[in-house]
Amino acid sequence: MARLFDAYVIAIWTAAEGKKTGEQSLWIGVAKRDVRMRLKTESHNAATRAEGEAMLATILGDLAKRGDRALIGFDFPLGWPRGTAERLKLSGEPWAAMSKFVASNVVDKADNTNNRYQVAAKINRLMTDEAWPMWGAPARQAQRWLSSTKPPHPADIPEMRETDRRARVGKIQPKGQWQMHGAGATGGLALVGQPMVRRLLERLGSSGAAWPFGTGWRALTAEDVAPLSALVVEAWPAMVPSSPEPGEFKDQASVVAAAEHFARLDDKGELAALFAPPKDIDDDTRAAVETEEGWILGVR
Repeated sequence: MARLFDAYVIAIWTAAEGKKTGEQSLWIGVAKRDVRMRLKTESHNAATRAEGEAMLATILGDLAKRGDRALIGFDFPLGWPRGTAERLKLSGEPWAAMSKFVASNVVDKADNTNNRYQVAAKINRLMTDEAWPMWGAPARQAQRWLSSTKPPHPADIPEMRETDRRARVGKIQPKGQWQMHGAGATGGLALVGQPMVRRLLERLGSSGAAWPFGTGWRALTAEDVAPLSALVVEAWPAMVPSSPEPGEFKDQASVVAAAEHFARLDDKGELAALFAPPKDIDDDTRAAVETEEGWILGVR
């Protein structure tokens, strides 16, 4: 069976508001094959999101020159819980509408300063005119429409996406996307990460796509990905066991291990099936995942 991809890129992003390298910073892991088709890995560390975005563009440019088709995984949600776009009164296909909304509201400067808490407050104001569903601001960022502590969650707004409910590593489960701050929170990451993905896809044009929004939620074939130079997915590197070598950082080891993991699955012809939904998914959930929520690659 032909491999779907030639290279595998996994990024652990950051919502930091200052420059930082080393642990708990932005890491990119790359697994690619040499001229003898042996898998080689490398890792890259960036002090800011702007540096990381430029670094990623260079990596993808180099892979394109080699003629390599790349799988690109990011560790933050690419979509939102079902109904978010509707509550915000956005028109059009929900995922595309949310992508445009977030990108047009988030200001993320080269030094990592950004307005993600103000955008979270705006989302709350437009969705409920209360300090929910988004929450978890540092005390200095708390305001009328954004609280530091978790408020009562409105019953008519899903607290988590379906993929987050199903994802688990031991006793660890992804936190609901509405949480902005704190260990494991993904709300802030989504707000600063999604505009970067939008810019990436705009640069790739017809040679890029995001799964499952641009491909459908189904097992992919070599013919499906043949027109692409890169396919963007949501990944959770913690699903792949990793152990840092001496002098290596935890996140550094994690992105490399995840990139190698997808490469090995592709070698064995087992990667394609991960793009299909679990067998117990109903039609309504499938439609929500394909058009708004997205899915973490590998979650069953």
